[in-house]
Amino acid sequence: MKGQAHILPIIVLSQFAGTSLWFAGNAILPDIQRELSIQTNALGNITTVVQFGFIAGTLIFAIFSVADRFVPSKVFFISSVIAALANVAIIWLAKNAATLFVLRFITGFFLAGIYPVGMKIAADWYEKGLGKALGYLVGALVLGTAFPHLLRSSVYALPWKHVLIFTSAFAAIGGLLILLFVGEGPFRKPATRFQPSALIQVFRSADFRAAALGYFGHMWELYTFWAFVPTILLLYVSSDRQMNISLWAFIIIAVGALSCVAGGYVAEKIGSARLAFYALLCSGICCLASPSFFQLPVSAFTFIMVLWGICVIADSPQFSTLVAQTAIPEYKGTALTIVTSIGFAITIASVQLISYIFDHWTKTTAVFLLLAPGPFIGLMFLFRLVRQAK
Repeated sequence: MKGQAHILPIIVLSQFAGTSLWFAGNAILPDIQRELSIQTNALGNITTVVQFGFIAGTLIFAIFSVADRFVPSKVFFISSVIAALANVAIIWLAKNAATLFVLRFITGFFLAGIYPVGMKIAADWYEKGLGKALGYLVGALVLGTAFPHLLRSSVYALPWKHVLIFTSAFAAIGGLLILLFVGEGPFRKPATRFQPSALIQVFRSADFRAAALGYFGHMWELYTFWAFVPTILLLYVSSDRQMNISLWAFIIIAVGALSCVAGGYVAEKIGSARLAFYALLCSGICCLASPSFFQLPVSAFTFIMVLWGICVIADSPQFSTLVAQTAIPEYKGTALTIVTSIGFAITIASVQLISYIFDHWTKTTAVFLLLAPGPFIGLMFLFRLVRQAK
């Protein structure tokens, strides 16, 4: 689009900046545990409370059709600033687990105005080539998710308070860039009134339901895998192997950004449904094979973990593309938001189940087999769209 070449890079950079807040708490978890004397199920709880906040935020945004009724760039900016403030406030206000969880909940709530709203902004600017545009956008989410792990690795080794300050400032700047340099897209169809029934209307399409249910299966695996990457690496090195946990956690998660972008180009050739199907199948196989990974030598183990990191997210932008393409045009933002909300509700069940079994029953590596039902159930629903694409 002539004269608008800057739009996608700004959206991508701002999405990266905003979503770096998502796993900031996980990256500095050992320091926060020592500081606040938090013990039981810390990983599961700090991940889940952000997801609860995100779900609450997306539900409110969807019910009131915020992304469709208001200027998305303003929603993105306000959400970025408030989420950043809640993130950095941990330094001064978090005196115990309860206050920490409240602040992480607020951050999660306003991430609802960053991630799905960012996708809505992209959909308003790009009608053709949406899969490629969302590939870049979800790639930014992946980098944002991995970024705090890099800040804590030996590459930078920032103190935990500096990680919070850096990610918060970065997110606020990202919101400002969207406000100043990205306006309303040419394909935006604003909703004229508040219509709660839109939540029901969007699910009446069989194609939309297929895209949404495929996405839900994908989400059962995705965030639990990301949350447990450092734990998986720790389990592996417990057998007297050496590994930079933070750096490899960053690499395994961040490599998914490349697969999102590459997948966007591949989807233009074979279609979003088919690309999502292949990626979901690959990650499902990784789930089933995961117990055997811990017997591999270091080089093979890191290779297979990087491959899992590639497959686990490559389908995500294509699911968002399918949701946007099959939704009612005037409520595209609402459709993306409610599907995202339900998807992240599913991540809570997954994270808590795996975390509880891992902490209370057994620390065996077989626990990650429980991720497999998500991808394979998702494949069942996605097959409808794959068949239509032939």
